[in-house]
Amino acid sequence: MKAIVYEKYGPPEVLDVKEVEKPTPKDNELLIKVHAVHVNFGDIIARNMGNVSPRKFHMPFLFWLIAKSFFGFRKPKVKILGNEFAGKIESVGKDVEQFNAGDEVFGYVGMNMGAYAEYLCVPEKGTVALKPTNMSYEEASTVSGNSMTARNIMSKVDIQSGQKVLINGASGGIGSIALQIAKNSGAEVTGVCGTPRLEMVKALGADKVIDYTKEDFTQSGETYDLIFDVLGKSSFSRSKKVLNKKGIYLLANFKSKQLLQMLRTKIIGRKKVKCALSIEEDIDAIKELVEAGKIKSFIDRSFPMEQAAEAHDYVEKGLKKGYVVITFNNEGKN
Repeated sequence: MKAIVYEKYGPPEVLDVKEVEKPTPKDNELLIKVHAVHVNFGDIIARNMGNVSPRKFHMPFLFWLIAKSFFGFRKPKVKILGNEFAGKIESVGKDVEQFNAGDEVFGYVGMNMGAYAEYLCVPEKGTVALKPTNMSYEEASTVSGNSMTARNIMSKVDIQSGQKVLINGASGGIGSIALQIAKNSGAEVTGVCGTPRLEMVKALGADKVIDYTKEDFTQSGETYDLIFDVLGKSSFSRSKKVLNKKGIYLLANFKSKQLLQMLRTKIIGRKKVKCALSIEEDIDAIKELVEAGKIKSFIDRSFPMEQAAEAHDYVEKGLKKGYVVITFNNEGKN
């Protein structure tokens, strides 16, 4: 089979299509013919891992050390990227009970990666479910891992109807889902993103959109009950002045400094910092939300596997206006 492989860390050009051995499913596994994979933040970081210092990493040193040990310090141990996928089951192991050959599925393989390939084996009890009936393969490939992460993190802050919520990074994988979750909870939502993605964030349901290249949300005069700063691009010191009393500054990516702020504000002050680690959730719950119309996906561009480097370059340069996917088996839009 063909797969997108990288033998060294570096720019998008390190990605190359090669022939690799087709996997054989174990007794408890599904062999999935991959149709589409999401080019997400994790893929970009992993491909660049050789140049990611502890300072550049978005989490504390221990997390950086774990990631470097897993992916490789000098060269990649995991040579096929991709963790969010959608496809069709080609065959199942003899002990599989919940799925059948021909089922359309979507799923998430986390740090194990491997979805940038024509075929992928995943455990029946892994993070995989029947594909939402109202999504294409391309769309479904973008809503597994990010949706579970966003849903888990947002559940830690108990959003109430009528509250004012700001999502800093509203066009990203986690931020775009968090925006929709906040809207579904009845909040008034402001999304912060770059110029190319303003229309996408509006289409996702944001009541207001701020272009961070032209306006600083901490200077807008508005105040919020929750600020979800997905990648920690702002800071608590800058954001707290636009937090209401008992407001929360929420982070999905954080450093030791923010952990100390969380501990301090838990004891002193009404405005709180909350650093949230996501625990993997039930992917079937995501399927239900999608089919209920509560989670949407907006595809900007899809690239064939032969143009994987171009796909990464497009995402890394900040050109994307929605989700970017790589398609396989010439059926990404089915």
